[in-house]
Amino acid sequence: MIDLHIHSLYSDDGEFTPEELVKKCAAQGIQWMAVTDHNCVRANEEAARKAAGAGIRYTSGIEIDCVYEHVNFHVLGYAIDAASSDFAGIEENVRTQSLRASRLMLEKTRALGFSVEEAEMEHMARGRYWSESWTGEMFAELLLSRPEYKDNVLLLPYREGGVRGDNPYVNFYWDFYAQGKPCYVPVAFPQMEEILDIIHQNHGVAVLAHPGVNLKNTPGLLNDIAELGIDGLEAFSSYHSLRESERYSDFASQNHLFVTCGSDFHGKIKPSIGLGKHGGRISQEALLHHLSGR
Repeated sequence: MIDLHIHSLYSDDGEFTPEELVKKCAAQGIQWMAVTDHNCVRANEEAARKAAGAGIRYTSGIEIDCVYEHVNFHVLGYAIDAASSDFAGIEENVRTQSLRASRLMLEKTRALGFSVEEAEMEHMARGRYWSESWTGEMFAELLLSRPEYKDNVLLLPYREGGVRGDNPYVNFYWDFYAQGKPCYVPVAFPQMEEILDIIHQNHGVAVLAHPGVNLKNTPGLLNDIAELGIDGLEAFSSYHSLRESERYSDFASQNHLFVTCGSDFHGKIKPSIGLGKHGGRISQEALLHHLSGR
């Protein structure tokens, strides 16, 4: 079993340490893994060491926020030189913008009619690696825990049994804090072309993450992205139906791209997503040519 899209606590929305993730992968029978934190490579050294000790193949990784044609995308970089200062620069760029963006998100959350104090968010973020970053998932966790909002009409879909209750925190993020939503705050992410260049300059390969999510409203951009220099597609994802996975696999084959699989496991913010749960059946041999020895 392979899972090449896993998040640790070095993501602003991850839960587990790299060591804990390796233990979970071993328990699930995963034979090949990659920790791909948002805009951060710090998990890779520990994860690679612990994976080797557990007999699990490990590929270094990162998931980078970027922009193409004014649409936000995530690009996965694999087999990268994680010690490169290029990736430290990517992290610092996001980190320096997080404080301002978080406070603006707080203002927009209050505009929805919720009473949230800055001190509450600071308490939630205390001890996190991204302590200056308040995510939509964190706002959701706080609001859904408040008894005074038990019957709030905006929150009812995210409660147990609600139509968005399967992954309540991240669904709240997608519905209120994602691009184009009421609480969205733009961050100046790099252009996709720049990110592809950085990944390639650091001996890695670039894969478009969960295309069914980011291309939902602009499917025509996939052809253009294929021509930019992307190397692969995450055709098999926890977010894709079987039909979508088949469509992206066919597109990859027709456009000389390789295919990867990843769950996008985070922990508590996506409780319905388990390690290895991506619907893909890719042999290790099929990936060795693309991800090993680079």
